[in-house]
Amino acid sequence: MKRIGILTSGGDAPGMNAAVRAVTKTAIHHGLGVVGIRYGYAGLVAGDFVTLTAENVDHMISAGGTFLYSARYPEFAQKEVQEKGVEQLKKHDIDTVIVIGGDGSYHGALALTRLGINSIGLPGTIDNDIPYTEYTIGLDTACNTAMQAIDRIRDTASSHHRVFVVNVMGRNCGDIAMRVGLASGADAIVVPERSYDIKAIAERLKRGFKDGKDNGIIILAEGVMDAADFRAELLKYGEFDCRANVIGHMQRGGAPTVTDRINATKMGNYAVKLLLDGKGGLAVGMENGKLETHDILDLFDEKHASEESLIDINEEMTK
Repeated sequence: MKRIGILTSGGDAPGMNAAVRAVTKTAIHHGLGVVGIRYGYAGLVAGDFVTLTAENVDHMISAGGTFLYSARYPEFAQKEVQEKGVEQLKKHDIDTVIVIGGDGSYHGALALTRLGINSIGLPGTIDNDIPYTEYTIGLDTACNTAMQAIDRIRDTASSHHRVFVVNVMGRNCGDIAMRVGLASGADAIVVPERSYDIKAIAERLKRGFKDGKDNGIIILAEGVMDAADFRAELLKYGEFDCRANVIGHMQRGGAPTVTDRINATKMGNYAVKLLLDGKGGLAVGMENGKLETHDILDLFDEKHASEESLIDINEEMTK
């Protein structure tokens, strides 16, 4: 090995910069050069590279977003485009690559490995929708951001005896909704993984107000429906002072939490060691709190296992 390339792809996630920092510092410790590839696979094909040093990544552990930038580039699915990317890597003496991103990004990492460039995938997405890992970089920060917003929403909901339908991110995965729903004491958590009964939710809210509650909070995963549409359906079963709220992209920004900084650092360090062992085509994950690897191919046929027991616990605590 001479030089490691590193790129971030897909949606940004807090902790991506911490992972880039860990890769850079670990590689330098082992006598390797590190090149940042800007704008994901688009930058790879264009040769938009920047040399990374211990000094220019040092403060990045606390920065949100990705200083290497990201861009959607579906063209990388084409074999001839992939080969152009490999040409750029060889031109700059880069013989291994670490990709930080979601499932789409992993397809690119596998393609590079098959073309002779050993590549390792790190799970970088707030959605936590990647198989064989219970944690993805950015999840914890996104959940904390959403929870803090919901705490504030509850204050105004309580002041006006209102119900709020709060939409959180996650694409077709309900992990953020499950976590922040339980953590914020929601009256209902609605996710794509489970069927739901809006009428039953309305009856639960009615009982709560009758028994003295002064607010209602429903956490809605974006993969189910729009918050405004859910509100309209809810109002068919009860007369509530109800508002819809979409927290939105603030969940993808902000300084990463301690958990995201530590886990991203551990994953970045581990990825370099895998490459030093001559391994490629692997995805790093965390299972039972320990770092593990799986062949990237295995991920494409599996579905992420959500912790649906969180919904069961929450329902036990609501009337």
